[in-house]
Amino acid sequence: MSERDVDAELVARVQRGDKRAFDLLVLKYQRKIMRLLSRLIRDPAEIEDVAQDAFIKAYRALPQFRGDSAFYTWLYRIAINTARNWQAARARRPATLNTMENEDGETFSQIDNLTDNSTPESMVASREIVETVNAAMNALPDELRTAIVLREIEGMSYEDIAQSMGCPIGTVRSRIFRAREAIAAQLRPVLGNESERRW
Repeated sequence: MSERDVDAELVARVQRGDKRAFDLLVLKYQRKIMRLLSRLIRDPAEIEDVAQDAFIKAYRALPQFRGDSAFYTWLYRIAINTARNWQAARARRPATLNTMENEDGETFSQIDNLTDNSTPESMVASREIVETVNAAMNALPDELRTAIVLREIEGMSYEDIAQSMGCPIGTVRSRIFRAREAIAAQLRPVLGNESERRW
């Protein structure tokens, strides 16, 4: 039984009134949704609330879910729209410092610790690259950041991204290309003689 079949069965159970089946869907996708939202929302304190709001919206909309797309694609679209609504509601407030850097830094330093040949210089260089990529991603317009996060972080196909973002696949490809170009432009000074290399 494929993942899509498992999800379809759980959705059918929810539509028949089995609330425990929705709990299973939440457990299955909560981490992915939180990871997605952490790349779309700059305020880590709000991520959990926005994720919960997205799951509530999904639960309420589930009776209308027909299965034309995979459940996770449908859920990602709800999460993206919920994040956009949250951003629009917060647009009038002053910008806050980006505190996601520490969380991302921890993730990458754990990866760095897996190699035995790390030198202080290479660790500083890796940290600088990570910080540059994070800053470049945070500076991207929402549509470009969402597309690149879904592709590079979540590993979604172009077709699934197009469904999640509600746009043609050509638009997705263009957004990902533009996001990569913007990030590469920020990385060139950091990489020095590797200025033509893409991330």
